[in-house]
Amino acid sequence: MKIFICDGTEACFYTAVFLAYPEKNCIITSNSDVQLSLDSEVVNVETDGEKCGRVTDRLDALDKEAVDDINCVLRSCDGLKEQTAFEYIKALIRHKSPVKKAYNLPEVIEFNDLLYKVTGETHRIKGLLRFMESADGTLYAPYSPDNDITDMLMPHFVERFKSERFVIHDLKRKTAGMYNGKEWITGYVGEAEVYLSEYERAFENLWKKYYKAVNINERPHEKQMKRSMPVRYWKFLPEKKD
Repeated sequence: MKIFICDGTEACFYTAVFLAYPEKNCIITSNSDVQLSLDSEVVNVETDGEKCGRVTDRLDALDKEAVDDINCVLRSCDGLKEQTAFEYIKALIRHKSPVKKAYNLPEVIEFNDLLYKVTGETHRIKGLLRFMESADGTLYAPYSPDNDITDMLMPHFVERFKSERFVIHDLKRKTAGMYNGKEWITGYVGEAEVYLSEYERAFENLWKKYYKAVNINERPHEKQMKRSMPVRYWKFLPEKKD
């Protein structure tokens, strides 16, 4: 069995698809620590723009939404995301038409499950992300999402804060999306130490007092809160830090 190891980028994945498609039995993964069987042959894939373009052009011809959906799934934290996307691509080419709603196909169900998890988390974070004012006036929002979704969030917040400078910091992956008031980029930032403004500290304390004042202890609503705001996100909410 051939195992195609890609570097985690979309272009490298599509290059791997081009190379792997003729094979009858193979795996595509970005996990370099994947366990190998005795008959495994490892192929380290190098990005090839021409091969990548041929694959995406073919997918576009079959389904205009396919590449966007696949790119979304590739942001998943699931260790089998590349293989799941590859099986979906093979189903799409095999049927020569959109298969997103072909729920009788196991590979489509698995693909849609990852797609839903990524888009669902992106939607939740848009409402849960908390920005703080740093000492230099830049808005700063730390979070630790399950999936790699920072670049999917940036357009939404750029539209909301067109004239503000802000940073969305993925602490888990040590990456960030940064906007200077005109354009935005994403990249690796490593460890970062942020100093909050005095105004931010005062406002956070005020918000905690307000939250405590409107909360009715005799009518707990923890279950509802957990449905709307998963507990894993609470550490970034000022009202839940204590």
